[in-house]
Amino acid sequence: MKKQLAFMVNSKKCIGCYSCAMSCKNQYHQEVGVAWRNLQPLEAKDYPHRDRAFYSLACNHCEKPVCAQVCPVQAHVKREKDGIVVHSSDKCIYCRQCIENCPYHAAKDNVVLQRAEKCSMCVERIDAGEKPACVQGCPAHALTIVELSEVKNAVQYPKGFGKFTKLNPSTRFVEAKAPELVLTDKDI
Repeated sequence: MKKQLAFMVNSKKCIGCYSCAMSCKNQYHQEVGVAWRNLQPLEAKDYPHRDRAFYSLACNHCEKPVCAQVCPVQAHVKREKDGIVVHSSDKCIYCRQCIENCPYHAAKDNVVLQRAEKCSMCVERIDAGEKPACVQGCPAHALTIVELSEVKNAVQYPKGFGKFTKLNPSTRFVEAKAPELVLTDKDI
């Protein structure tokens, strides 16, 4: 199996603080209304508990990325060495094919600069031996980068996450569980 870096979203740890999304926005200074990473609250049908649970979502760096397949100028390229799907905005001709065809809505429409944009997993940071901004910014360590071949006890398609098997998204999830009441000696 080729090396594939992936986001690991631990919904048991996520506190819904949006630090991941804000760290990404601060790193890349995205236009107002453009966010490469979003925090998605789980709906009651997927997580029927009073407490909230979230998925931190960005590009899934799919095995067969539709963005790379439909881009006429190769502005989207899947790197051989680590499986990251990199978007080069300087090559983008704003045909919007990636925006219209990605079922995960990872490609974003920057109408101000008239180009598509998306998460490239902070390739410049990874190449320098650093963590992506979103991972570094998560105070609960709910978002990490993993080598997909080493992942155990994670789910590829949890409830509330689209199942597009032909793309084979690399993002993995630790699903949120019903909250448990933990009593200490003080509580008894």
